[in-house]
Amino acid sequence: MPEGPDEGVAAVPVGPATRVLLHPLSRRADGAEWIVGRAETRVFVALPAQGVEALDLLEKGASVASVQERLPAATGEEPDVAEFVRDLLALGFVAEVDGRRISSGPVVPASLPGLRRRHVAFLLEPWVPLVPAVLVAAAVVLLLLRPELLPTYRDLVWSPYGTLVVVGGAVVGWSIVLLHELAHLAVARAAGVPGRISFGTRLQFLVLQTDISGIEIAPRRHRLTAYLAGIGVNLSVASSAVLLLGLTAPGTTAHRLLAATVLWAALPLTFQLMVFMRTDVYFVLQDLTGCRDLYGDGGAYARHLVRRLRRRESAAEDPSRALPAAERRAVRLYSFVLVTGTALCLAGFAALTLPAEVRLVTGAAARLASPGSALDVSDAVLTLAAIAAVHIIWLVTRWRNRRDRRARAHRRRSAHA
Repeated sequence: MPEGPDEGVAAVPVGPATRVLLHPLSRRADGAEWIVGRAETRVFVALPAQGVEALDLLEKGASVASVQERLPAATGEEPDVAEFVRDLLALGFVAEVDGRRISSGPVVPASLPGLRRRHVAFLLEPWVPLVPAVLVAAAVVLLLLRPELLPTYRDLVWSPYGTLVVVGGAVVGWSIVLLHELAHLAVARAAGVPGRISFGTRLQFLVLQTDISGIEIAPRRHRLTAYLAGIGVNLSVASSAVLLLGLTAPGTTAHRLLAATVLWAALPLTFQLMVFMRTDVYFVLQDLTGCRDLYGDGGAYARHLVRRLRRRESAAEDPSRALPAAERRAVRLYSFVLVTGTALCLAGFAALTLPAEVRLVTGAAARLASPGSALDVSDAVLTLAAIAAVHIIWLVTRWRNRRDRRARAHRRRSAHA
């Protein structure tokens, strides 16, 4: 049994006789390296084979001095096992040092903890992706036979009552978004990854997102299934709605509502194609290119090019030079996509979204300055409240996520493992 209270990482002495007890760690071979991490804290790092050998010895109860003696110096350099243990402490991988409990980073709670792996294990069966594929194929055949069923933008206004259109769109649209994220969560849970659903930001967009950190440890087929699960849900909903359109009479409320549902499910897929943000398709692209952090490395390379143009850095300071050749090529190409896509997206926001919001705000403010009917005043107040609420949630979410990312990055930088 461990003795004494929890002890902070900075105060922990590490010497030749030190023995550690590690938290349960997941690992997977990735080329010449290994991905190792702790799912509870969402912290994962890449280790060389020698580092994994050191982990194995430490897990068996060997002291620092014993590991130092037994670990082969594969690189021709004498390994510093004491420093390696300090790195593990900084990463939050160590539970005890010489019988003393260690405070080792906050555990991130999982969403829907009652959803067990055995409940959703079937989602990793090879036949599951065939379900949306069959639905899409059937919907395409039906639209080819009956092209008049293809929805248009007019179908979004499915009711003569504006309130019903707005409220209905919000309810159905956000329900599809929630199903999308639940699909990511369920597949990740089937692969043994806890997962957590929360609000997030992508440039100017407020989004619902699922953190499935730890899926890196799973086999590639499971990883790709987890990344594409949400898109599969959208395609299934849209295709099912198309098939139901063929069974309902045109002009009826049910027919109009189904046509709108097709668009509510299909239109968000255009967002997923914006790989200059961390979308579902981005993660597929990152996995297929074998990159560890395509977005981060691409951004770092783009910033390096800007500093080179301003003559503040030389070519020798290119951060991508440290990457393997194939990964370096992918990162440099992606940096162009990242910069171009971000610029176009922000330009669209400045040219379209922002002026529309300004018009809504100034119009609502004018109605409050010269109040008319109670309905006009209520509409103005609700308009301002809705716009303010969205921006406040965006700002709070942005600040919280940046704080969490910086904390995780700090733990990784403080460890040289």
